[in-house]
Amino acid sequence: MEKICNFGEHLTIDGYYGNFEKLNDEKLVKFCLNELPDRVGMHKLADPEVYFAPENLNNKDSGGWSGFVVITESHISIHTFPYRGFVSIDVYTCKNGMDIDFISNYFVDKFELKDIETNFIKRGMKYPIENINN
Repeated sequence: MEKICNFGEHLTIDGYYGNFEKLNDEKLVKFCLNELPDRVGMHKLADPEVYFAPENLNNKDSGGWSGFVVITESHISIHTFPYRGFVSIDVYTCKNGMDIDFISNYFVDKFELKDIETNFIKRGMKYPIENINN
């Protein structure tokens, strides 16, 4: 019988009633993507990328900043919606023991969020602890 473990952890944060200027600040989004990996013991494979996403064709998206950083352990992404005071964040890592409170509070502080929803998922629950193919 093969031995298994969980592959990693995935935290999603939906932030509400954030500060318009901070949610609309390209440099702040990039700063967060650059700083957070170091603060939580993750390792960047490349510099963060941030793009302006113009207003979409649907009624939900009035435009904002989308950014991501690829880390050795997986990725972190941020999507801001300044006109809605909303941000959608993903922190996905193959490490175990993610500090959910630290990461959540980090973003509450950076974007002055008044409310958040978080979801935490253990990923790859049947991940083999040894190579199964040579």
